[in-house]
Amino acid sequence: MSDSADSLREQRKRETSRALTDTARRLTIERGFAGFTIEELCAEVGVSRRTFFNYFESKENAVFGFATIDSRQEALEEEFATQRGDLLDDFIRLTVRRFDLFNPVEDAPAMFAVIEQEPRLLKAAFEQLAKNERRDMGLILRRTPNSADAELRAEVVVHTVGALVRMSMDQLLHHQSTEPFGELIARRLDLARSLYAPSQKDH
Repeated sequence: MSDSADSLREQRKRETSRALTDTARRLTIERGFAGFTIEELCAEVGVSRRTFFNYFESKENAVFGFATIDSRQEALEEEFATQRGDLLDDFIRLTVRRFDLFNPVEDAPAMFAVIEQEPRLLKAAFEQLAKNERRDMGLILRRTPNSADAELRAEVVVHTVGALVRMSMDQLLHHQSTEPFGELIARRLDLARSLYAPSQKDH
């Protein structure tokens, strides 16, 4: 298959994934989460139930847009796993590049509407976020020499960056910042490093 044909195929897959998520959110707001089935969702989009499960593991994931891993994301993560630069800098760069791919800020209004309609979906969202964190820890462990504290180090990196992401998202969503996400998170990382630096010098 040519690169152009493969690119077109990937684009169509992304469009189908987006259509399923947009429709799942609309139906959730209109009918409630229990008010429609996967079959009804598929009928509205014009795909089969089998196709649905090629994209999403569950109806909850469709609503949240938690699709099976995008090929572009897989490529970014594989690149990260083989890099040999500063681990934290490389992980921040991966985080920013994934943000640029999916830009959750654009999805925020729809997500707020869904949660307002169905607060119980928050549990599914947190479960998926935890799954994503475990995936990231696995990526970091691929770059970390085997040691007694390797898993703990990976956990600290993932949760530290997660806190920086949440602060940066808050700035974008609730304070209407025009500063790019990458700059917001980089500035917070620099500040965190400066705060911890004095204690490191004491040892």
